[in-house]
Amino acid sequence: MSFFNAQEPILRRKQVHLDIQDLQGLIRWRWQVNQQTLVSWLYTRIDQVFLLWGWITGLIFLTPQFFAVSWTDQAILWSALSVAGVAVMTWLAWFWVTVEQLRWLIYLWCELVLVGVALTDYGIFVGSALILANLCALWLGLCAIGYGLMGLGMRSRTFLLMAGLHSLAIPLLSWVPAYQFLLTALVVSGSLFALAELQWDMRPPSESKVLSAEQNSFNQQQQQLRLSN
Repeated sequence: MSFFNAQEPILRRKQVHLDIQDLQGLIRWRWQVNQQTLVSWLYTRIDQVFLLWGWITGLIFLTPQFFAVSWTDQAILWSALSVAGVAVMTWLAWFWVTVEQLRWLIYLWCELVLVGVALTDYGIFVGSALILANLCALWLGLCAIGYGLMGLGMRSRTFLLMAGLHSLAIPLLSWVPAYQFLLTALVVSGSLFALAELQWDMRPPSESKVLSAEQNSFNQQQQQLRLSN
């Protein structure tokens, strides 16, 4: 038996036959003209988490690239924003990770974000040249670790590829020393926005003890519909 779910491609267009845990908190928007759909957006709460961090990380890394804001002010502002992001992420994703038995994902990313914030703030307030010179590499490395563990724990080739992308971006930083923050924003935020817009692969679904018999039956029916398309 394959470690990965061979029935799913690595990336594809979003599925429309969603499980109970994906339907909760779903944001759906469609723009139609004369009964013809021009734009259709579909964001589950996990997609919303990716969008949330895509905007947060974009703001954090693009600000020092293009604006002259003191490092101290940035440390205070971005620390508060990151902690708020962790809280919102936990609220958005809790039901999904509970049903999927993946609560460790929340603990993993909370720890990585808080470790990164602590090291960044230490480097700024203490004036550590080593940390300040490697802020982008630090965050790319933390993201690579997070995606790598996600890929293994969720049996997802998509997240393993994301881990590889973030790892490969680290040596590229030395090629563009004046644009390290821009490169980091493109990789980190760009990956998050891509994950929000596309369907990624993971292990096959299993019956959840959190859901009722009717809800588990509904999820099984949705799985069959996805396989038939």
